[in-house]
Amino acid sequence: MTTHPHEVTGTVGTAIDRRNFIGATAASLPLALLANVAAGVQAPVDGLIERSRTPPNLEFPFHTLSDFLVPTDRFFVRCHFPIPTIDSRSWRLRVDGAIARPLELTYDELRGMPARTVTAVLECAGNGRALNTPALRGVGWQLGAVSNAEWTGVPLSAVLDRAGIRPGAVEVVAEGADRGEISTDPRPAGAIAFARSLPIAKARQSEVLLAYRMNGADLTSAHGFPVRLLVPGWYGMASVKWLTRLVITETPFQGFWQTTDYSYYERINGLPVQRAITEMLVKSSIASPRNGEQVRAGSEVRISGAAWTGDSEISQVEVSTNGGSTWNRAQLIALPRNIPGRHTWRFWEYRWRVPAERGTIRLMSRATDARGRVQPSERDPDRRNYMVNHTIPLEVHVQ
Repeated sequence: MTTHPHEVTGTVGTAIDRRNFIGATAASLPLALLANVAAGVQAPVDGLIERSRTPPNLEFPFHTLSDFLVPTDRFFVRCHFPIPTIDSRSWRLRVDGAIARPLELTYDELRGMPARTVTAVLECAGNGRALNTPALRGVGWQLGAVSNAEWTGVPLSAVLDRAGIRPGAVEVVAEGADRGEISTDPRPAGAIAFARSLPIAKARQSEVLLAYRMNGADLTSAHGFPVRLLVPGWYGMASVKWLTRLVITETPFQGFWQTTDYSYYERINGLPVQRAITEMLVKSSIASPRNGEQVRAGSEVRISGAAWTGDSEISQVEVSTNGGSTWNRAQLIALPRNIPGRHTWRFWEYRWRVPAERGTIRLMSRATDARGRVQPSERDPDRRNYMVNHTIPLEVHVQ
């Protein structure tokens, strides 16, 4: 089993003991928070922000960013249907399709297989859509449908090897226990389960896990108990929760959740071609100061936030204090010990001397990753209501 750090960052740049971090998380009240949501109570300012009640969709308040690993009770929650109730004693993971031998694993059998631990950021493909002008349809995420955590589980490749993939297989379809009817057209008839697929090559990457632990504790119901798929580097919809079945296919999967929904258009020879959403795009967001905050003229203000990308790592973050006319390089905060930059977010900061003149100033940040991809300044409308990674300014008021 691969182990990861005994340290994580608390306030940016400050190390805290990992055992104390996990203990503090375990002592929090995630069940009470979810109970409040179910009862129709607005989530507290220092908890999660309720974006929808049924099913529960809860946003991490990005302006409170401080922990490199977001505590489980504050990690954003994305649900398409009500959270299923699953007994781990009766749970089974079925593997079928283009395989040499059908396979069914119990919870204990899966947990008895060699495991590894990875640190990975997950971002909902619709994160930021409420900040677009005009706002995009869908759950009204602002900045906080993104969080970083430590995950433990069995590499998906080990289960695929046990089942024996037949030559000619191209994808692995992951099906969750969550199901329901789609409310808007076009839609299939009746209730359907949430399901997404991975190309075989992606599914075999060592960091793709059948995860059963998060931040040192068993998964909670909201985050996919007893087992979820974890696909680092891809948008969150690929990390199917409440996993019940894997289907190995010999043709590309054309399910609802990657054709009608969770898809975008790519221009090929000038013609729009529909593609499934997969890898995360490079992105940075400002956590502090908050939009609309007042800052004192002539003072020094710390502008800080986080940046992340897909199958790469962040190499640079820049900050503009004049609405994008000029840019200055921010300082990347060192990662916690033994944590690779790939698939996690990166904290950054910039020290800004506020002008002496009163008025409103637009702040922006943009990230670059190791593959040379730069956060764009304008939105591509072919992305429909997803993949919102363009620079979005916030305003501060100099007093």
